[in-house]
Amino acid sequence: MIVCVCKSVSDRTIRASIAEGMDSFDELQFELGVATCCGKCEESVRDVMAQSGACESRCGVHAVARTATVVSPQAVPLTFYERKAA
Repeated sequence: MIVCVCKSVSDRTIRASIAEGMDSFDELQFELGVATCCGKCEESVRDVMAQSGACESRCGVHAVARTATVVSPQAVPLTFYERKAA
């Protein structure tokens, strides 16, 4: 299925990129262009990453099956990058 409509990126493309070694959202965003236009696909991309197990190695987020029960949120470390003028 198409995950990022703006860049025409499918879940298969994301999974193939993860299999080739891209294991962070930033890498997928840079290489595939996901979530760079409207940003509506970011959650879906992160869901595909979690299903593929990419986040477990890098950011400690574990894939959680979506159920009706409430799951307590886990703290996820954030990295901020400083942009410098060209």
